[in-house]
Amino acid sequence: MSGDPGKDDKKPETPGTGAGGASGPTGASNPGSAGTAFGPQEIARRDVSGSTAGRAREGMFGIQGSGDTTGFGGLRLPGYAPAPAERPYGGWFDEVADEAAAALADDTDAPGVDFDTCVHQVTVDRGEMTWYVDREHLVRLARTLRDDPALRFEFCSGVSGVDYGEGVPQQLHVVVHLLSMTYRRRLRLEVALELDDAHCPSLVDVYPTADWHERETWDMFGIVFDGHPSLTRILMPDDWNGHPQLKSYPLGGIPVEYHDAEIPPPDQRRAYT
Repeated sequence: MSGDPGKDDKKPETPGTGAGGASGPTGASNPGSAGTAFGPQEIARRDVSGSTAGRAREGMFGIQGSGDTTGFGGLRLPGYAPAPAERPYGGWFDEVADEAAAALADDTDAPGVDFDTCVHQVTVDRGEMTWYVDREHLVRLARTLRDDPALRFEFCSGVSGVDYGEGVPQQLHVVVHLLSMTYRRRLRLEVALELDDAHCPSLVDVYPTADWHERETWDMFGIVFDGHPSLTRILMPDDWNGHPQLKSYPLGGIPVEYHDAEIPPPDQRRAYT
């Protein structure tokens, strides 16, 4: 044993948890990821060019030039997407990427399909790591993350969808949240899809809990999970027409009468006088 107790007896660092319960070490973010503080109506975002894109937004519900009295009419949010991260990622992020790359390289069932083939972008933003995954290799990558002893992402805590709206390339995203209970780490996988080809492989064979999450994502966004054992609606009635969380879906509303006045859907409201 060394005479310096602070050298050899130092315990391994325990990863911290970032905002929203996502695991990430303190300060493990890409340089320049923090924005400049602006007033409440405008948020500064970096201009980025990568495999993901954001869409600038103005106002609420797409309404402009109305008598809206909520204050949302002045909201301006420039398009934003985190830039691809560069090595070193920081904290345990490099270790996970290296271990996954080594495990994929050792997989004799799919020779020649390496980490760069499966993952076309790595992003570290706000203390969280996201891998943008080619959908053809999603299941294989998820199984590797689950089974490899150095990774052990045993639990899929959720599968959800995002619609970034019209005019954004690959506007639909499937988001998979993985948790390693062994190493207390969280990792996000994203698959970007075109609206007219909204198909993604199902992860039910790897993570059985994905069954209900995939059904809800299909119900709300219309993303078809190929290989799912029973892709049926879970929130809306079986005969419901459309997928309510798509940006193109009408906002709708319940015509409530109050003092002989009828409250219209949000996208039809103008003023309250």
